[in-house]
Amino acid sequence: MRRRSSGSAAEEEGADSDSTADVITSSNEAGGSSNPDESASNTESRNLQTIARPSTTQPSSHELDRRKSTDKKASTARIRRPSNTNWKLTESRNGHLEKNRPADLDIISVPSKEAIAADKMPDSRQNARRSRLRSPWSCSPLTLVTTLLGMLSLASILHSFVTRQLDTKGCRMSYMRPSFAKLTDFDTEHTRFASKYSVYLYREGMVDEDTKVKGVPVLFIPGNAGSYKQVRPIAAEGATYFHDVLRHDQAAIAAGARNLDFFTVDFNEDITAFHGQTLLDQAEYLNEAIAYILSLYHDPRRSERDPDLPDPTSVIILGHSMGGIVARTMLVMPNYQSNSINTIITMSAPHARPPVSFDAEIVRTYKQINDYWRQAYSQKWANNNPLWHVTLISIAGGGLDTVVPSDYTSLESLVPDTHGFTVFTSSVPNVWTGMDHQAILWCDQFRKVVVRSLYDVIDVNRPAQTKPRAERMRVFKKWYLTGMENTAEKTLSEKEPTTLLTLEENSNSIIAQGERLTLRKFGQNHKPRAHLLPIPPQGTPGGKRFTLLTDQKLDKSGDSGKLEVLFCSVFPLHPGQSATLFSMSMDLSGDSLGSTRLACKNAASDVIVLPASTRTTKKPFYLDEEEELVPFSYLQYDLEDILDHQFVAIVDKAVDPTPGWVIAEFNDNVQSHRVRSLSLRRLLAFGMGIKLPPTRPMVTEVKIPSLHSSLLAYNLEMGSQTCGDDAQLFTPLLRQYISEPYESKYFVNVKQASINLHGVSPFMPPALKYKSIQDGLSLQFWTDPTCNSSVKISLKVDVPGSLGKMYMRYRTVFAAFPLLVVALVLRKQFRVYDETGIFMSFSESLDLCLRQSLPLVLSALTCLSVSLAQASAAPPYSSYTGFWGWGGNATETQIDFTKNDLLVGSQDPFFWFMVPLIGLVCVGACVLVNYTALAITHLFSILYSFLSVKPAWLRNEDKRRAMYPAFAPSTPRRRILTTAILLFLVSTVIPYQFAYLVACLVQIATCARALRFAREARSNTNYNFYNYVHSILILMLWILPINLPILVVWVHNLAVHWLTPFSSHHNVLSIMPFILLVETLTSGKMVPRVTSRIRHFTSVFFFCIAIYAAVYGVTYAYMLHYLVNFVAAWLVAIHSSTSTWTLSGISTMFEGESTDIRKRGKTP
Repeated sequence: MRRRSSGSAAEEEGADSDSTADVITSSNEAGGSSNPDESASNTESRNLQTIARPSTTQPSSHELDRRKSTDKKASTARIRRPSNTNWKLTESRNGHLEKNRPADLDIISVPSKEAIAADKMPDSRQNARRSRLRSPWSCSPLTLVTTLLGMLSLASILHSFVTRQLDTKGCRMSYMRPSFAKLTDFDTEHTRFASKYSVYLYREGMVDEDTKVKGVPVLFIPGNAGSYKQVRPIAAEGATYFHDVLRHDQAAIAAGARNLDFFTVDFNEDITAFHGQTLLDQAEYLNEAIAYILSLYHDPRRSERDPDLPDPTSVIILGHSMGGIVARTMLVMPNYQSNSINTIITMSAPHARPPVSFDAEIVRTYKQINDYWRQAYSQKWANNNPLWHVTLISIAGGGLDTVVPSDYTSLESLVPDTHGFTVFTSSVPNVWTGMDHQAILWCDQFRKVVVRSLYDVIDVNRPAQTKPRAERMRVFKKWYLTGMENTAEKTLSEKEPTTLLTLEENSNSIIAQGERLTLRKFGQNHKPRAHLLPIPPQGTPGGKRFTLLTDQKLDKSGDSGKLEVLFCSVFPLHPGQSATLFSMSMDLSGDSLGSTRLACKNAASDVIVLPASTRTTKKPFYLDEEEELVPFSYLQYDLEDILDHQFVAIVDKAVDPTPGWVIAEFNDNVQSHRVRSLSLRRLLAFGMGIKLPPTRPMVTEVKIPSLHSSLLAYNLEMGSQTCGDDAQLFTPLLRQYISEPYESKYFVNVKQASINLHGVSPFMPPALKYKSIQDGLSLQFWTDPTCNSSVKISLKVDVPGSLGKMYMRYRTVFAAFPLLVVALVLRKQFRVYDETGIFMSFSESLDLCLRQSLPLVLSALTCLSVSLAQASAAPPYSSYTGFWGWGGNATETQIDFTKNDLLVGSQDPFFWFMVPLIGLVCVGACVLVNYTALAITHLFSILYSFLSVKPAWLRNEDKRRAMYPAFAPSTPRRRILTTAILLFLVSTVIPYQFAYLVACLVQIATCARALRFAREARSNTNYNFYNYVHSILILMLWILPINLPILVVWVHNLAVHWLTPFSSHHNVLSIMPFILLVETLTSGKMVPRVTSRIRHFTSVFFFCIAIYAAVYGVTYAYMLHYLVNFVAAWLVAIHSSTSTWTLSGISTMFEGESTDIRKRGKTP
């Protein structure tokens, strides 16, 4: 007769009414204790214990079915009636590892008074207690309150993210007439990926429809699941701008400007954000594509370039999202052609760290790329730096980008400011708006800036097709930065005087030293007039700065506008010589005999554009159907920049009275710059107030070093100022900015402003250059100084608005942190089960964890996060040996770029509360997932019961035989064959993530079956088994999100007929323990109790998973699969510890099933 499996859930439906768990439950009621540990010890000390039915021969499953059928009523009665004797089952029934105890030994003791009292308890109380223990839907008040608080916190975060501290969308629509020419000759002879990917050449309809190459090659790389057609807006603007403007500009043509040939890559919408191998494949393909594109310019049949020009040797790269990472990866690939890339512009690309860490390959690839770039730029000599010629510009969309956190676009930890920078679109002149992940490609005002910057850096007279690196950086800073940064370069000192200004010798247009020039209207004298501001001498106390603001555009030399600003020096020149030395001569002396001649430089090239701020403006930009806003012109010079000159000449060139205004002044830096050193806690408690006095400079700047976190948002309120008889020239204008990365936001006609920034962010690697003090947030105010009235400003922390800032920075936490809760719950379940024989439900174990282990673990993790934040703020230690042999210098420091990867990634101890808050939300999430899984399994269980219903006249054994075959338990032979086939497919065709999904589905079916048996038999063994398989399902469900992205990549590859298997996802050992565990559970076999010291290993393993999920889970989420996989292997080992495998036993599994069926049919 075949040996019955140990602890089978199906076998104990009616025969286990006197089992240990029932009696322990009764004794708990008598003793008044609800702790299973305590109840077990009480039971052992005071209850009669007997080894029940010592027998070496096990009844068959069919005999058990018959016994259950005939004794159903008696069995039910025994369940309801408490017994004076506790029955402790043998190892063959409950699976104990108690092999040292003889099977036929009876241990008899006298029952205590409490046990007798328990036996006399009313049936209703015992049944209520038993029902509560067995009900998986039970929820204690503590669990309920914790869940409600967690869900309330999550709802507050999501509500804040959606409704508060939102940036305004200001993009204007772009239009184009696209056409694409596929490069069909770039086939499998050039690359092995030609059957999957392809390259196109873009041409704009009705502008440039010739498919021959003729200009400078530019390659566009789409991002994650991106389309090659996304190049249309930028490429169309490039073609149109050259056709309408540049080709008619002979100076630009002579300087090397030519048409841009935009190439774009069709990746079949590959998913690169989740899969490192796909990223490497794309980089390899693109290096081959660049070699092919450059070869087109050598072929006279494919090229229309001037033969006198050198052939191109490099390609400009535009990368969107993950396309920017692919662009950087190309330079580290073995097939990279040296110097074939020297200019990379990326848009919304997560350079600093991978968006998700579900794939080991993408984490490894990111580390390899970033280490290569850091090491290259750490070289002392340019000859040793393979990236010396490369410029990298990273452009971020800001808070509107909800796909990639804009913090991740930072290059601070990768590239020095001599070779690249990060800028936000809200900082770019004439753009001044944030953008979402897709809008950054089609936004009309932004694409114009990108195209003009590209035309400014190209030079077809050089083989590289671009200007030298230093000039490229200067051009990019001019187009993308505001011009008010500390690193901004002024061109005035590099210029030669171009204008000779002649004035009356006794002119009264010279403004007294320290006075302010204010013009409220132009052309009042009906002739041009120059107003001179004398430049203060060097060494003026406090330092001086010249500022000028006007609503007019400043004229360049030779323009015929209203206003021109010149920096002049006295030039004693004889009459008649001016025409030979100066390109422009401006004689304002009239008929006066005496005159003063000034040699002047035009300042228009250093003008800074600011959004117009008037009573009618509401936003710094204008939309498609709105009237165009003419920006303000602003000049700003430190005294050191203009010391070579004696005067600033502001020339009013209007001859008729016309509207317009200008304000110019020299002000003290002491008056215009303030630093408020207050702590974050004080700002949170009391806010901050600023009062601008009536006599103040036009521009006032307030720096608050403590405000540098991207997790906080603020509300600013600005009081109105009252002007006297004169009308207000302009309304207050506010610029908030941080210097690293370059992020500025403008608020026009400001009364209230929502302040948020992308400063110091969680999980971000430290900068290449260590700074002991953060610059923090700066607020720059332009106010009308002619009003002579004070202005009050208040700044407060927006706590509800700050909650929404957590979403983008911590959303990946929910892939890892909940495993802390689940692992601790399972740890508690196994501990209680090994000690008492009761496998509690998930909800009951969670309630115990909320009372004991979870608060302790979260408290310890909170202390750890504070410690890590303090260590992160500490300066890096000196390294005299260098890093692995390079860069060794006694004065250099070694930077740990992974120091912010742990726990919640916080760099500020102020955010100590993040761990408890995330823990609270994750507890709520675990409870919701638990009840969702319960609902699903109950639904399937009801469906299972419905499909199993047969006519009432059928006997019980006939009912079982007539069961719906889909739910019939499989034989060992079938399970072994299924497992072998699945493992074979994993090793050859399918990734193990697919097998994991199958295992999850099988586990759901097992839970449904186990629930149905437990509800019908209502025995403790069946409820133990159901709670066990349900908890394993919860654990597997939390690992499922880590595996699903790879599965999506695999399905996508099948859809595009790319059948090459993933080399990194066919490790059979990564899935075998899961498959073996799930297949073992389909047999209804309960995990044996472990009463020896080995049981502590189970507890330690789950505890290690919990700690790893919290500390390393966000950065290395893929490791969680392997850790849980190891625990699954451990559980399989425990299951197999009670099985006796022999060759004869294995051979019987493969006998024909017909023999079993015939025998089964003869059962009486």
